[in-house]
Amino acid sequence: MLKGIPKLLSPELLKVLSEMGHGDRLVIADGNFPCESIGKDAIVIRCDGHGVNEILDAVLKVMPLDQFVEKSAFLMNPPEKDAKEPEVWASYKETIKKTEDINRLSVIEKPDFMAEARKAYCIIASSETALYANIMLQKGCV
Repeated sequence: MLKGIPKLLSPELLKVLSEMGHGDRLVIADGNFPCESIGKDAIVIRCDGHGVNEILDAVLKVMPLDQFVEKSAFLMNPPEKDAKEPEVWASYKETIKKTEDINRLSVIEKPDFMAEARKAYCIIASSETALYANIMLQKGCV
């Protein structure tokens, strides 16, 4: 057991977060995200039974966002015309504000998000049921 480490972060996930370097990206994916097919070249870690926001909160307690780029956290924009902002995003914004500058958060189009997710170091599969609840984080320096 370690002190100060969120219990949600498994030894496997902690190892991967430690292995990631500055500029590497990780996706915290909702339950509908095709983790295994998009993450063929990534490490896929399952966090069944947990939602994206609770995983986001745990990850941001140990991993900084990249400060050397303008944007280092990315949400997937719903592709439907006239789609409203997913309600779950409000909780993500509150979670990010606890440890990071909210201005680092950006919304990108679904095709761009999926293309970037294919290059991610790690994809964390959650049990999140909200739609368009995926978030991508770019690791910074401590």
